[in-house]
Amino acid sequence: MKKNDFYLIGGLIFLIAVMYFFINLSKTEGSKLIITVDGKEHKILPLDKDTTYTIEHEDGNFNTLEIKDGHVGMVDASCPDKICVKHHTIHNNNESITCLPNNVVLRVLSDEESDMDAISR
Repeated sequence: MKKNDFYLIGGLIFLIAVMYFFINLSKTEGSKLIITVDGKEHKILPLDKDTTYTIEHEDGNFNTLEIKDGHVGMVDASCPDKICVKHHTIHNNNESITCLPNNVVLRVLSDEESDMDAISR
């Protein structure tokens, strides 16, 4: 290998490093959970922190959700049918869990594009 080969390899490594840092610095805040109660935004939670959150309604009803490993699931609710609790966990962009009796909607917003355009269960 000659002297110019080392300059070429060093230049390529430098270019790759600059591109890597530029891409990482231009990233936005990441995935988040939007909680809507009665059609109004109630709270926004990040998906990168594991947490349990309870939504308490004025009439005594409640919904408890859990964020774990970037997935969101409804773990308990005061509604009679508990369809929201039986729903699978969500993590992809624009996925949602809805509790109709309590008027609660959990929706994931992410900067990442999902590789699926629809899911049928």
